[in-house]
Amino acid sequence: MIYFLYGDDTRKSREKLKFLLKSLFSKKPNAGFFKLDIDNFSEVKLDEFIKSRGLFEEKYIVQLDSLFEDKEFSKLLVSKLEDLQKSENIFICIETKILKPVLKKIEKYATRIQEFSVKNNKGRVFATENGSFDTSDFNIFDLATCFGNRNKKDLWVLYQKTKIKNIPPEEVSGIIFWQLKVMFQVLGSQNASQSGLKPFVFNKAKGYLKNYSEKELKKMSSDLVSIYHEARRGGLEFDLALEKFILDLYI
Repeated sequence: MIYFLYGDDTRKSREKLKFLLKSLFSKKPNAGFFKLDIDNFSEVKLDEFIKSRGLFEEKYIVQLDSLFEDKEFSKLLVSKLEDLQKSENIFICIETKILKPVLKKIEKYATRIQEFSVKNNKGRVFATENGSFDTSDFNIFDLATCFGNRNKKDLWVLYQKTKIKNIPPEEVSGIIFWQLKVMFQVLGSQNASQSGLKPFVFNKAKGYLKNYSEKELKKMSSDLVSIYHEARRGGLEFDLALEKFILDLYI
């Protein structure tokens, strides 16, 4: 199994890496963890992790860090993509830059690919096993609009689209939580300047407040945090819990 994270927004990609590792370890606390980087990588070690199993847990979690930046390592890894995909162990690759021809080959084998980009100001650019897309193809921030309008139906439909695009549910939760945070900022402010928000964002969120009571906003904020922690503790899967959260809204 291959997870591939890349992009020049290294802060976000590293945050995602930490979250992904925590999520995997919560489900497989006895899994062995190994990190291969430029200093300790070798074909022998890679082959060992592809074929080996842990003593108490059937899986290893292996972080491949910035290896595709090296031409020789990149060529070797590309030749091993099918083996990495079929391995019973989990390989998480993280890169700052990746050549497009190499990325296309990775897309054929990776379970999930995600890009973290700061090359424009329109928001993140995502890439998944189903291909890359940006806001012209799918605007993930429409989720925030549907949530603000308390439009359960459209929010649920958009959530299904994120699942088709293989966008992690954590991304969806993050967008909704961001909108909640903005609404709280508006709730405690008299104007945009006082809230620290741009006038457009302030006025839009102010309009959303008519759809919720302060008590409801506090509960939903608490529920979103609980969903994350419960999933980590082995409770209801994150994506199912988030879907229930969406369905509990009403128009």
